[in-house]
Amino acid sequence: MLKSGGSGGGVAKRIGSRHVLIVLTLCILWYIVSSSNNVIGKMVLNEFPYPMTVTMIQLCSITLYSGPFFNLWGIRKYQDMERGYYLRLIVPLAFGKFFSSVASHVSLWKVPVSYAHTVKATMPLFTVILTRLIFNEKQPTLVYLSLIPIITGVCIATVTEISFDMMGLISALISTMGFSLQNIFSKKVLKDTGIHHLRLLHLLGKLALYMFLPVWIYLDSFQILKHPVITNFDYRVIALLFADGVLNWLQNIIAFSVLSLVTPLTYAVASASKRIFVIGVSLIILGNPVTWINCFGMTLAILGVLCYNRAKHYSKERILLPVTVQNGNLKKYTTLQNQDSYHMMNTSKPNGYATGKKNSLLTAGSGVVQNGSTTHILFV
Repeated sequence: MLKSGGSGGGVAKRIGSRHVLIVLTLCILWYIVSSSNNVIGKMVLNEFPYPMTVTMIQLCSITLYSGPFFNLWGIRKYQDMERGYYLRLIVPLAFGKFFSSVASHVSLWKVPVSYAHTVKATMPLFTVILTRLIFNEKQPTLVYLSLIPIITGVCIATVTEISFDMMGLISALISTMGFSLQNIFSKKVLKDTGIHHLRLLHLLGKLALYMFLPVWIYLDSFQILKHPVITNFDYRVIALLFADGVLNWLQNIIAFSVLSLVTPLTYAVASASKRIFVIGVSLIILGNPVTWINCFGMTLAILGVLCYNRAKHYSKERILLPVTVQNGNLKKYTTLQNQDSYHMMNTSKPNGYATGKKNSLLTAGSGVVQNGSTTHILFV
């Protein structure tokens, strides 16, 4: 028996080590792909200043690559949705995806990558404000206090930014607010429908492409035909455009894979670390001038995000279930893990959706995300 127990412990240890190795490898890939995507995106927009066209290429990548690859990986397909639900939530989400992506590319075009990512660190601030306005969800004092370093850091970075541009700042704030709204309502769609998170990414990308293809044709298509990159058939810029679309698609896939393997707090820390990595790589490769005070503001904002995530995790751990008595014995308090506004509200499922099933955020046949966690960040 002792021998068997030791063998079982060894197997568990090997499985745990393998899990850590997989997560570490995926995080490294995520950091490399994300930083490459941002640097290449900035290089493209410097020579080819059409943010809407860059966005459309990324949507084309999601639409073209996702279907075949997801089928190859055996990711379960989504079931049909009610027309009313589709129009009420999916269509606005697709609109928000396109609009937020265009705004993000405008900010990337107008300001340095480092500053754009510093401004995007304000996502927790928008999340707190929007959940308060939409769901009347109040946060603990510790969470509100954790927003102070984020706001302070972004303000310092803004005041000291050498290449500051007002349109770039406004675009970065708009895109951050848009992605915050998408994260909030995408969690609701995932909970209501049980759709796989990667299938939702594919669905929104495809719908956004169909919705805005006529807009792109009217606004950008005729202008880019006159641009030297197209008239002279600049292979370098065209190759960078293609690479940007592929890297953006890969970044989303890797981010979701990491999310499915770790807890939300671990993912949030990894995401904040990724932002630091992207800022550092962009400063080294693109060489945009910065001051020490500017770097201090960027660092303070990112550290504020880490404090916010820790405060959220700590506040959730303090929510306890009532004491219950079973068979004459007093049961211990049980911690409520990872609750959000959707667990607190009485949501009704549209007709035709399966009930009594777990919301799978992983692959076909999988259960929920490890440790019962919910999806905190859907779009990156």
